[in-house]
Amino acid sequence: MSNKEVKAALKSARDAIRNKEYKEALKHCKAVLKQEKNNYNAWVFIGLAAAELEQPDQAKGAYKKATELEPGQLLAWQGLANLYEKTNHADAKEDLVNVYQKLLELYESTDKQKWCEVCKKLVEVYHQEKKFLQVARSWHKLIKTRQEEGADNNELHQLWQRLVHLLAECAHLQDNETQQLLLGAFEQAVNSSDPIPSEEHQKLHTEFIQCLSKFPHEFPRLKKACADMVVLYPSVSYPLEVLCLHFIQSGSFTEEALDCCHKLLNIDPRSGPALIGLGIRSLQQKRYEDADRNLTEGLQQTGQCSIGWRYLGETQLKMHKFKEAVHSFNQALKTLGQLNEAGSSQQQKNLAHRFKAEALIKISGTDSAEEAINSLAQILDINNDPKLIALKGRACLNKGLANEALKIAEELKLAHPDLAEAHYLEGLIYYTQKNYHQAETSFQRAIEKEAEVADFHLSLGLTYWFMSEETRREKTKALTQFLKAAKLDNYLGSAFHYLGQYYRDIAGDKNRALGCYKKAFEKDRMDGEAGAAVVDLSTELGDLETALAVLTEVTERASAGRAKWAWLRRGLHYLRAGQHSEAVADLQAALRADPKDFNCWESLGEAYLSRGGYTTALKSFRKARELNPKSIYSIYKAAAIEQILGKYKNAIAEYQHILEKSKDYVPALKGLGECYLMMAKNSLADYLDGKALDYIEQSLSFLARAAKHRPEVSCLWKLLGDACSSVCVISPSKVNVRVLGFLIGQSVDKYVLKKSDLLSLGGRCYARGLKLMSSPNMWCDLGINYYHQAQHLTAAGSNKSEISELLEKSVQCLKKAVRLESKNRLYWNALGVVASCKGVGNYALAQHAFIKSVQAEQINVVAWTNLGVLYLTSGNIQQAHEAFKIAQSLEPSYLTCWIGQALIAETVGSYETMDLFRHTTELSMHTEGAKGYSHWVCSTLQDKTNRNTELYRYNILQMNAIVAAQVALTKYTERIQNDACAFTMLGYLNEYLQLKKQAANAYQRAVILLKNSEDKDKYNTAMRNYGRSLCALGHFVDAIQAYLSTLLTEFDDIVGIAQAYFKKGLFQESRNAYERVLSLADCEQDKACILTALAIMEYKQNQVDAAKTLLFKCSLLQEPNLESLQALCTLGLMKQDATLATAALKELLKHRERKDDAYEKCLLTSAVYALQGRNLAAQRQVSKAVHSNPDDPGLWSLLSRLVPRYTPKNAKGGAVAGTIAHILGLNHGKKALLNTAVNQLALGYHTAEDEKNNALKNIQKAAHLSPDDPAAWAVLLAACYAENTIVCLNNTHPKRTNLEKMFVATISAKTKGKNFPASHARSLEEWSLFQAITGLNESGRTSEAEALCTKGLKLFPEQPTLYLLLRQVQCKPLLQSHKELPDAILEELRKAVMSNSTSVTAWHWLAQVYQSQRMMVAAEMCYRKSLQLASQQGIWSGKLSSLLRLAKLALEVCMANISNDHWTSLIQEATTEGLKLSLCPVGILLQALLQYNRKMGSRETRRMLEKVVYQLGCPKTVASVARWYLLRHLHAKDDYELIDALIGNAKANGDFRTLELDKKLSSAASS
Repeated sequence: MSNKEVKAALKSARDAIRNKEYKEALKHCKAVLKQEKNNYNAWVFIGLAAAELEQPDQAKGAYKKATELEPGQLLAWQGLANLYEKTNHADAKEDLVNVYQKLLELYESTDKQKWCEVCKKLVEVYHQEKKFLQVARSWHKLIKTRQEEGADNNELHQLWQRLVHLLAECAHLQDNETQQLLLGAFEQAVNSSDPIPSEEHQKLHTEFIQCLSKFPHEFPRLKKACADMVVLYPSVSYPLEVLCLHFIQSGSFTEEALDCCHKLLNIDPRSGPALIGLGIRSLQQKRYEDADRNLTEGLQQTGQCSIGWRYLGETQLKMHKFKEAVHSFNQALKTLGQLNEAGSSQQQKNLAHRFKAEALIKISGTDSAEEAINSLAQILDINNDPKLIALKGRACLNKGLANEALKIAEELKLAHPDLAEAHYLEGLIYYTQKNYHQAETSFQRAIEKEAEVADFHLSLGLTYWFMSEETRREKTKALTQFLKAAKLDNYLGSAFHYLGQYYRDIAGDKNRALGCYKKAFEKDRMDGEAGAAVVDLSTELGDLETALAVLTEVTERASAGRAKWAWLRRGLHYLRAGQHSEAVADLQAALRADPKDFNCWESLGEAYLSRGGYTTALKSFRKARELNPKSIYSIYKAAAIEQILGKYKNAIAEYQHILEKSKDYVPALKGLGECYLMMAKNSLADYLDGKALDYIEQSLSFLARAAKHRPEVSCLWKLLGDACSSVCVISPSKVNVRVLGFLIGQSVDKYVLKKSDLLSLGGRCYARGLKLMSSPNMWCDLGINYYHQAQHLTAAGSNKSEISELLEKSVQCLKKAVRLESKNRLYWNALGVVASCKGVGNYALAQHAFIKSVQAEQINVVAWTNLGVLYLTSGNIQQAHEAFKIAQSLEPSYLTCWIGQALIAETVGSYETMDLFRHTTELSMHTEGAKGYSHWVCSTLQDKTNRNTELYRYNILQMNAIVAAQVALTKYTERIQNDACAFTMLGYLNEYLQLKKQAANAYQRAVILLKNSEDKDKYNTAMRNYGRSLCALGHFVDAIQAYLSTLLTEFDDIVGIAQAYFKKGLFQESRNAYERVLSLADCEQDKACILTALAIMEYKQNQVDAAKTLLFKCSLLQEPNLESLQALCTLGLMKQDATLATAALKELLKHRERKDDAYEKCLLTSAVYALQGRNLAAQRQVSKAVHSNPDDPGLWSLLSRLVPRYTPKNAKGGAVAGTIAHILGLNHGKKALLNTAVNQLALGYHTAEDEKNNALKNIQKAAHLSPDDPAAWAVLLAACYAENTIVCLNNTHPKRTNLEKMFVATISAKTKGKNFPASHARSLEEWSLFQAITGLNESGRTSEAEALCTKGLKLFPEQPTLYLLLRQVQCKPLLQSHKELPDAILEELRKAVMSNSTSVTAWHWLAQVYQSQRMMVAAEMCYRKSLQLASQQGIWSGKLSSLLRLAKLALEVCMANISNDHWTSLIQEATTEGLKLSLCPVGILLQALLQYNRKMGSRETRRMLEKVVYQLGCPKTVASVARWYLLRHLHAKDDYELIDALIGNAKANGDFRTLELDKKLSSAASS
C-alpha cells in the first residue's frame, strides 16, 4: 500500500468514525497498520473506535501504543483521559492522574485555558481520593496561573472559596501543611470577598472562625478573626460565643474571659456560653446559688459543653444536691465519651468520675455505693491517689463491706499516717458498728489533721449524740461539733437538723429550733423530718400561715408518691379547717407515698366522712383496719358509717367485734343500742311488732350496759328513753320486755316490764338525762313520753285523774321546750298534738301551736296536716280541706294528709273516697288508711249488683284491691288487736282469696272479741262467718257447733248448718235443714239453689232419678238458676246421657253472658262434644274461646289438656298452649307444665333434639312445682321411658336407669290418703304399673318385670292387661332364641291377646310374634285387626302405627325376594293411607325402599331417597337409613359428585354408620 493509499485509508477511517461506523473504521485502521505498524493516527483511531464499541481494554492498548510512539502529541493523551474518565475502576483513577499530569505538561506552554480545565479535573480526582494536600497544592497552582493570566478579583474569590469547600473535610487531619493551606485559603477568601460587610462575607467569616476553633494552637489567629468580625458585625454573637467556649475549655477563666462573657450577654442575654462562663466565675467565688442558676440555664442552651456539666456537678456537690450532681457528671462523661469532644482528655474524665463517686457516696443505698465503686474504677491512676482510695473505702462501707473498708483504712494509715481521710474512714467504720468511743478517737485525729472539713465535725457530733446515757442527757459536746460543722458548710442540712432537734428537745427553745429546722429544710428539701418539724413547730407557735406555705411549697414540687409528711399534714390542716375536698385530695396523695400507713387511711376516712362520702369513708376505715387489726377506732368508725348508711346488721357485727376485744367499750355499746333501736323503728314502720320488741329489748340491754359504765353521759339516758318510748304504738298484750335490773333499781339481772312500766321507765330516763344536761330536745321527748303514757292509760280505762296529771306534765314539758327554743317547729307541733287530744281539749292552744310551727318553718307538712285534723275534728270541713291541700302541695308523698282528705271525702259522700283511701295504702302503711280502704273494698264486694260495672272492674279487679286490702288489714290487726270489725273484714277478704285457714283464724278472733259484747247480732254474725270458714276448712263438726251456738233463725244460718251436715255426711239432718230453709226463701233464686243442693244430696245417695226431678223442677221456675242448669248438664255427662247433657247445655248457653264464666262454658261445651264423639269440635271450641279470651290462663291450660287426648295431631299447638298458660298464671301454670310435657311426648320432643325445651325438662319442673300430684310422676315415668328409647336408637349409654320401681312406689304413695277420686287413682296406679313393666322388659330386666307383673296381678287380679304383659315378659326369651314356638304356646298367646281384644298394641305385639315365626299372613291379619280397632276408637296414632307396621311387614317380604304382587300393592296401599293421615317421613322411606328393591339403579330411587335425606325436620334415625341406601345406590352408579355431597351431609349430622359404609365401599371399589 502506497502513502496515498495509507492517507486514503486514514481518511476513510476518519469518515467512518464521523458516521459512527466504528467497525468499518477499525477495518481501515488495521489495513493501515498492516503497512505501517507505527502509524500514530491509526492507533488513535483504533482507540477511539474501540472505546465507542465498549472495548475498553483494546482502546486502552491502542491509546498507550500511540503515546509511546509520539509522547508529545495531545490526541492520544486526550483519548486516554476520556477513556479513564468513563471507567470507575480504582486502578484507572491512578492512571488518570498520570494522564492529567502529562496533559498539564503539554498544555502549560501551549493552551492555558485547557491547562486550567485539566487542573480542575485533576483536583476533583485528588478530592475523591481524599488527597487533600495534592488538592491544595494543585489548586494553588491554578489560582497562581489565573492571577498571571489577569483574572479579576471576583473569579479569584470564587477559586479561594472553592478551595475552602474542597478542604473542609480535612480539618480533623493532623497534617499541618494542609491545615495551614486551608486556613490560608479561608483568609484569602474572607479578604477577597466583596462587598464587606455582607451576608455572604458574614457567613464565610463565621465558617472561618468555626474552622479556627477546631485548632487550639491557633488561638491568636482565632482571637484576631473574632475581633475582626466583632468590629464588622457588632450585633452577631457567634464570635464571642466561640471565644467564651475557648476560655471555658482552656480552664483559665481570666478577667478577659469574664469581659467577653459580659459583652456576649449584652448581645444575647440567654447565651449558653456566657452563662456557663459566669457560672464558673461564681463557683470560683463560692457563690453557689448563682453558679447553679447560671450553669443550669447556660447548659439548657449549650448542652454539649462537658466542662460546663462538670462545673455544674461540682456546684451541686457543694450545695449537697447529690442526685442532681450525679446527673450532671453523667452528662459530662457522656459528652466527653460518646460525642468524642475535641480537646477532651483523660484528666477531665478522671475528674468527672471522682466527683461523681463523691456524690454517690453521699447518697445512701447499696446501688449508689456499687455505682461509686464502678465510677472510681474508671480512673486510671486511682492507686496513686490516697484520697481516691479513701473514697473507695467509704463506698465499700456504704455497700456493707465493712471488712474491706477497714482493710483499706488500715493500709492508708500505714502508708499515709497524716492523711485525714484515712482516719475519717476508720471513724465511719467504728460509727457504723456503734463503737462510738473508737469512732470519737478516729474523728478527732481526722480533725487534727484537717480541721476545716465540716463532715468531720458532723460525724463527731453524731458520735457524741448517740454515744452513751451521759452524753444523751448532756449534749453540749455534740452541740459544739454541730455548730462548727454548720459554720464550715452552710449547706450541711444535717448539722442544722440536729441543732434544731437539740434546741427543741434538750434546750426547749422552740424559736431557735424552728430557725434551725428551717435552715435544714432550706438546704435539704428532701429532709422530710426537718420539714415536718418546721410545720409542727410553726403550728405550735401559732404561725399557721408559715406552716401552710411550707406545706404548699413542698406539695407543689413533690412528684407522685413523695413527700408523704407534707401531704398528710396539709390534709389534716384542711380537715381541721373544714375544707374537706382539699383534705381528701392531700390525704390521697399521702397514701400514694405510703399505702401501708393506717393512720393516713383513718385520716382519709375522716375527711370522706366530713364531706358526706360515707361509702368511700367506709372503704378507708376498712383498709385501716386491714393494716392494723388491733385498731378499735377504725372498726368503730366503720361500724358508725354502716349505721349511718342504714346497714344496721353489718354495723352490729362490727360493734360486736369491738366488744370481743374490749367488752366495756362504751361507744360500741351505744352504737349497738342505736342500731337495734333503728331496726326496731324500721320494723314498727313495717308493722312487724314482734321483731321490733326483740330489737327494743336488745337495744335496752346494750344501752343499759353503757349507762352503767358511764352514767354521767346524758345522751345514753336519752337513747334509753327513746327505746322505752318506742313501744307506744304496740299492742299492750304483746309487750313483755326484759330489762336490766340496774335501770329499775333492782338487784336482779333481768326484769320483765309491761308496756305501762316501760313507758314510765322511759320518762324516768329522760328525767335522768335532763338532770345531767338540760336541753329543749329532751324536754320535748319527756313531754311526748308523758303523752304516750296518758294515751296508754286511756286505752286501758285507768284512773282519769292520773291521766290528767300525765297530760298536764306533758303540756308543761313541751312548753318548757318551746321556751328554750322557740324557733323549733317540732316542739310547737308536739305541743299542738298534746293540746288537741281529748284529755286536754285546748283547741285554741293547739291551733296556736300548729300556726307557730308553720311560722317557724314554712315547708312544714306535718304541722299543716295536724292543723287540718284539728279543723276536721272541730267540724270545719272547708278549713280542714284547705290545710290538707297545702300539706299535699308541700309534700305530695306525705301519707297523713291524704288520709285526712279521704276522711273528708267520706264525710261529704264523695265518689273519690275509695280512690283516696287506696292511694294512702300505695304511699305507705297507716292504720287509718288500711281500715278505711278495707272497709270500702268489703262494701264494694258485698254489693253483688255492680259486678259488671266499669267502676267495679277498675276499683277491684284492675287495682288488685282485694290483695292490697288484705295485706293492709293484716298489718292493721297485727298492731291493733281489739278491733272485731277489722278481724271480720280480714276474714271476709281471706275468704275471697281462698285463704281458708287465715279466714277462720280472723273470724275466730272476731268471735272472741265479741263474746262478751252486748250486741248479740254482731256476735251471731261473727259466729256465722266462723262456722262458714270452718266448713270450708273441712272442720264440719266444729262448724255445726258454731252454727248451733246461733239462734238458727236467719236464712244464712240454716243454710250454713245444712251445708255442714251435708259435708259431714249427715244427709237426713241436712235435708231437714234445707227443707226448713226452703220455706223461709223469699225469691225463686234462693229456692232454686236449695233445690239444686237437695238434688246433689240425692245424687250422692245414688238417687239419680230423684236428683233429675229436683233439677227439672229448678228449670221450671220463672227465673232458672244457672247453677241448677250446670248441675243438670254435669249429671248428663256423668251418666253418659248425651241428650240430657246437650239439652241442659243449650238452655245454659242462653243465659251465659258473663265473661268470667268463659272457662266453665267452654269446659262444659267441649265435654258435651267429646261425649258426642266430636273430638275435633271439642278442640275447636276451646280454640275459639282462647281467641276470644287470650288473657285467660285457664282456657290455655284446658286447650293443652284436650289436644293430646282428642286431637293428638295438633300436639305442637297443645305444647305451645301449655307454655302460654304457664306464663300467664301460676295456679293453672302448674298443671299447664304437665300438659305441655304430655304434648311434647306425643310430638316426640326429647333432649337429643332440644336440651332446654323438651318433655323431660318440663315434667321435671312440673314435679318440682306439684310434688304431691301423682299424674306428674306418671308423666315423668313416661318421659324417662321415651328418653331411654331414644338412647337405644342412638346406641348411647342410658342415663336414667332403675327408676321404674321407684316411680311406681311414688305414684302409689301419692294416690293414697289424698283427695283423689278412686277411679282416677286406680287408673294412674294401673297405668304406671303397665309402663314400668314395659320399661323393665325392654331394658332386658325380664325377671324384675315378671315379679312386678305377679305383684300387680295380686293387687288387680281382674286386670287382663297385666295378664297380657306377663305373657309378653315370659315370651320374650323364647322370641329372642329365634326358635319355632309350639302351637300350644302360640294359642296361649292368642288367648292373652283376645282377652285384651280392644287394645291396639296387643294386636301389634301378636303380629310381631307371628312375624318372628315367619307367619306373615297371620301377622298381616293382626295388623289389619289393629287398624280396624284404631279406626273404630278414633285413635289417630294407632291407625298410623298400624299402617306403617303393615307396610314394613310387606317390605320385609319383598326384600326377601318373594315374588308376590300382593305384598307390593300392600306396601303402596298402606303407605298411601298413612301419608293421608300425616306427612310421615317413615312412610316416604318405606316407599323409597320398595323402589330401591324393585329398581335399585333407577333415577326415581335416588329421587325418593334424597327426599327423605334432605327433608327438613326428618328424624335422625329415618334419615340415617335413607342415607345408607342412597350411598349404596350412588356407589353403584359411580356418581362421585353426589357421593361427596351425601358424605358432607352425613358428617354434618354425625352419621358414623354411613361414613363407615362409605369407607368399605370405596376400598372395595379401589381393590
